[in-house]
Amino acid sequence: MMNFEIEHDTSAKIKVVGCGGGGGNAVNNMIQSALKGVEFIVANTDGQDINKSLADKKLQIGERLTKGLGAGANPDIGREAAMESIDAIRDQVSGADMIFITAGMGGGT
Repeated sequence: MMNFEIEHDTSAKIKVVGCGGGGGNAVNNMIQSALKGVEFIVANTDGQDINKSLADKKLQIGERLTKGLGAGANPDIGREAAMESIDAIRDQVSGADMIFITAGMGGGT
């Protein structure tokens, strides 16, 4: 009788997306605490703030709308920025089995 072993990765592909400044801070804390087994992504309208992120994947959204200056704590601008960048957002989260979104709910992004 022959025994076969099938090797395949059975772990779920988990992505954590930090939205805005508060979400970016939360992602940085998770990375600094050495959380493993997840892919970290940050999304922000503020070009300076996104550069502070420790995440490997950074997504500046709404570049045409905000010109990289942030959403000014305006949720309507944050929503419009997300819609402007919807294809890029979809690309970043595709292939995930689970997505956790962290945000500070400060108003903008």
